[in-house]
Amino acid sequence: MIVVDAGSPVPPFEQLRAQLARQIQDRTLAVGARLPTIRRLAADLGLAVNTVGRAYRELEEAGLIETRGRAGSFVSAAGEEARERVRRAAADFAAVVASVGLDDAEALRIVEAALGHAEYAGRISE
Repeated sequence: MIVVDAGSPVPPFEQLRAQLARQIQDRTLAVGARLPTIRRLAADLGLAVNTVGRAYRELEEAGLIETRGRAGSFVSAAGEEARERVRRAAADFAAVVASVGLDDAEALRIVEAALGHAEYAGRISE
């Protein structure tokens, strides 16, 4: 279920993109699953068509969905490849952290700041 909070400081397209990405990553939406059309999802959520279109475009650019013309948009198998790339990068990062003697808490703060988690970004210099 997708919920867009109109009172949130996070733009609606980003709320939608993040929720769909999470559902794809946790496999709630399986590889090959057909997504609602942009118009249908916009109507269901009370959003502008361009808002949903932007979320879908960003998901496609990230390799999480693919659009097959009139057939619609589907969860992409490339999402699994992307997940594997991230796992490899995390393993490489963990090796660097260990090699320079950084503690886990500091390493996590660095990652959180890099991911743009504002609530953590300020703590990196602590």
